Amino acid sequence: MWGVILLALVQAVSKPKQPQTTYLIVLLLLLLIHVSGELIIYSGAYQYFPALVGMQMPVRILLGPALFFYACATMSPTLSISKKSYAFAMIGPVVAILVMLPFVTGFTSEEKLALADPATRNPEHFKIALYTCIANMVVFMAFNAIYFFKALQVHIKHRQQLMDRFSEIQSRSLDWFRVMLALWGIVWLCYALSYIPTLTGWKLPWLDLLPFFEAFVLIAFAQLALNQPILTKADKGPPVPEQPRSATLNQDRMDAISVELKNVMHEKQLFMDEELSLNKLSKAIGVSENHISETLSQKLKTNFFQFVNGYRIAAAEKLLQETDKRISTIQYEVGFNSKSTFNTAFKKSTGLTPSLYRKKSALVTH
Repeated sequence: MWGVILLALVQAVSKPKQPQTTYLIVLLLLLLIHVSGELIIYSGAYQYFPALVGMQMPVRILLGPALFFYACATMSPTLSISKKSYAFAMIGPVVAILVMLPFVTGFTSEEKLALADPATRNPEHFKIALYTCIANMVVFMAFNAIYFFKALQVHIKHRQQLMDRFSEIQSRSLDWFRVMLALWGIVWLCYALSYIPTLTGWKLPWLDLLPFFEAFVLIAFAQLALNQPILTKADKGPPVPEQPRSATLNQDRMDAISVELKNVMHEKQLFMDEELSLNKLSKAIGVSENHISETLSQKLKTNFFQFVNGYRIAAAEKLLQETDKRISTIQYEVGFNSKSTFNTAFKKSTGLTPSLYRKKSALVTH
């Protein structure tokens, strides 16, 4: 893991300077400190450096905020992070330091080393060490849970604004981030819980596999984050207002716009443009983007992504029924530039994969 983090840091530092890259470097440095602290314990080096035992705990609590700040820098249209946000992020480490003070200042190096062996440990000292670890575990889990939830909200808002403006979102949606968020949550939860059995001497077989699992998650995250293209301001969209925007169009105007939208899809078949966006559609029918969005959400009860892909799926169904074209050919003809997106959208709409749909249609016909 040490080598993976160092290699990722070298690659990150060599990339063009961007807020996204800066926060990734900070996150990797925090992970390096976390892994170094674990290495001191698991390698037995704590015998030579007892003062360093547990020093990674306050720093490790910053992993959640760092992941959240990385999500903001990568996906949020608001580029600046306030001083208040940074100050709040420091609450966790400060609480952890206060919790650790009795252990850090109250024990000599010899007393700390004695805790490692049940035969030499002082029962009272062991209680303090155990309570310190449990308290740190609670602070770590609670504080990082807050930031994991906040990071997930950033991704949800990012994906939603993409669906409001683009017909193809896979290259911009960073769906891998949500998966990695869940995996990091599992890893850090396991590490937090592992301190109790480690101190009490309980033997849990899965603890031996935990470093390998973390290494896998670390490698996957480093590769995905380093290879993630920098999103433009257009990809991130405008800042989402705190309050829902009130309706500005009357019913007659929304009816007229909805008719225009349906006509341009049927007659000009704009949905076949794989790069179709709300902006392109706006120019095609001479209606502002805001008015189209309001009509889609208020009148048609959908968003741009679902509206366009609904026509694509309908066209794909017709081609699957009436032609013997390859499914990959049909996918591109109707406007999908990704096989996975096409298959997912098609199955969600019809309940079947494209190949099964074609087989079922052929059986019905015969």
